[in-house]
Amino acid sequence: MHNNFHAELNLLWGAIILEELARLGVQHVCMAPGSRSTPLTLAASQQQKLKQHLHFDERGLAFYALGLAKASRAPVAIITTSGTAVANLYPAVVEAWLTNVPLIVLSGDRPPELIGCGANQAILQPAIFANYAKRCDLPTPDTSIPAKVLLSSIDEAVSNLDGPLHINCMYREPLYPQNLFKPLQDPLPLELQLYRDALQPWLEHSRPYSEYSVAQFAHLPSKDVLSRLVHGKGVIIAATLDGDEQPELLVKLANKLGWPLLTDAQSQLRQHPAAIGNIDQLLQQPQAKALLQQADRVLLFGGRLLSKRLISYLAEQQWHSYWQVLPRQQRLDPSHSSKQVLLAELSQIASLDWPRSSAAHWALPLVTQNEALNQLFTQQIDQSSFGEAQVVRQIARTRPGAQQLFIGNSLPVRLYDMFAPLTSAPAITYTNRGASGIDGLIATSCGVAAHQGKATTLIIGDVSALHDLNSLALARQAKAPLVIVILNNDGGSIFNILPVPDDSVREQYYRLGHGLEFGYGSAMFGLPYNQVDDLTGFIDAYEDALDYNGASVIEVKVAPHQSSEQIAAIGHWVRQS
Repeated sequence: MHNNFHAELNLLWGAIILEELARLGVQHVCMAPGSRSTPLTLAASQQQKLKQHLHFDERGLAFYALGLAKASRAPVAIITTSGTAVANLYPAVVEAWLTNVPLIVLSGDRPPELIGCGANQAILQPAIFANYAKRCDLPTPDTSIPAKVLLSSIDEAVSNLDGPLHINCMYREPLYPQNLFKPLQDPLPLELQLYRDALQPWLEHSRPYSEYSVAQFAHLPSKDVLSRLVHGKGVIIAATLDGDEQPELLVKLANKLGWPLLTDAQSQLRQHPAAIGNIDQLLQQPQAKALLQQADRVLLFGGRLLSKRLISYLAEQQWHSYWQVLPRQQRLDPSHSSKQVLLAELSQIASLDWPRSSAAHWALPLVTQNEALNQLFTQQIDQSSFGEAQVVRQIARTRPGAQQLFIGNSLPVRLYDMFAPLTSAPAITYTNRGASGIDGLIATSCGVAAHQGKATTLIIGDVSALHDLNSLALARQAKAPLVIVILNNDGGSIFNILPVPDDSVREQYYRLGHGLEFGYGSAMFGLPYNQVDDLTGFIDAYEDALDYNGASVIEVKVAPHQSSEQIAAIGHWVRQS
């Protein structure tokens, strides 16, 4: 058998895999260069149904794919070569698994005879992601294995995918065919032609080879059950929700029941004027907390709450009824309090025939208390000295409805949760709050921005930005405004609000001040850059950046203790009010 045959067979298998993934709903493929994945890369280069995204760093590439999948709510494919290239995907795979984001990892691999014998760039790739990904281990391409086996394996693995999938693809050399060709259309050597001919019925249509469907037999609560639930003082809590889950339906449900709607930073409703968005701070206010402690019923939509005070409130209350609504079966209940978990879409539950609560408007004073906090934030933040919370609030109120936000972990997301202002058209917000890592945030925001094609602002801390600095190479590919706002407080200043018992220990082992700025890093990647140290300068720079069709960096320089001191001062005022 001539040497080129194996290279052509490898490419044919790669083309079959990519074609089937496209039929299964994959629209984007993210690729890093490498030799062992050549059959997949060459096949992807000719696949017209897939939009290609290229990056030199697998770690950033995986987070970029995560952002694409978050924004599109569709599976995104990643192609990498063998060895540590696969291991570099791990952080993004973990985040995808925890947040049910569909990523499909296609890893090139050595054949079995080159594993465990000292061959170059060969590691044990099957099951490398352990419990964090579904897996599909493919054999080396061989004409003795019918192509329908390959197709049905892919179909079963991708069916009903709600998290990461690892498809490991073993290839023997040669990897590079003598000539690039289209293996699903062009003439082939006789043996390969006969092999492909067996797929002729599949080639003549555009559907997947095998189609899986789930029959929905939702056991939704009856009106009698709903009547018993609402017969008392209750709260509705909007936790982590996607924009396409229609979270605004919860506003209508809250109005119908007469219960307060408490919102998390990730609910898409944190800035909604009809919601109680300042719940983290209200739980410090004695009158508000005493009122909330009267509640004995809770209807929680989603999970992964950000506010520790709200988490503690849920854990400490003696609930008569604790219902949680989730779109899929998973355990998002760190207080172990849920008595009834409804596996249903938000829209299904919100559209039920809910009776009005017998205790409608029991928590009406919360509206006044919530508004009082809004006025306090205006006085103590907007009209105070320049700082991180002031910048976060300014971003959150700028061009409502015309941009989307990606909010970084550590201090930025907490500042948004605590102090975000009300607005008539809250922005769609994205976060990486599965594992809540500070890595890959620039790359993930670039993926979100690439799919939506609309103005996007990333709010990120300096340490997070340092972790992902080379993803500025992805940012410079942006075609729409992508504003990277770096809150530089010279280190991990979130530890200033945590109870580290000794200041010197905090500085040496936790905060790790670095004294670095981001001007040269931005210049290295050719990105427009501004450093600001007052609100007027920030507003001017931010408006210019939102009008620029591409990525730009705004560095906000603040003192290390500015935010922690402001948070403490506001907390003191709230507790005394």
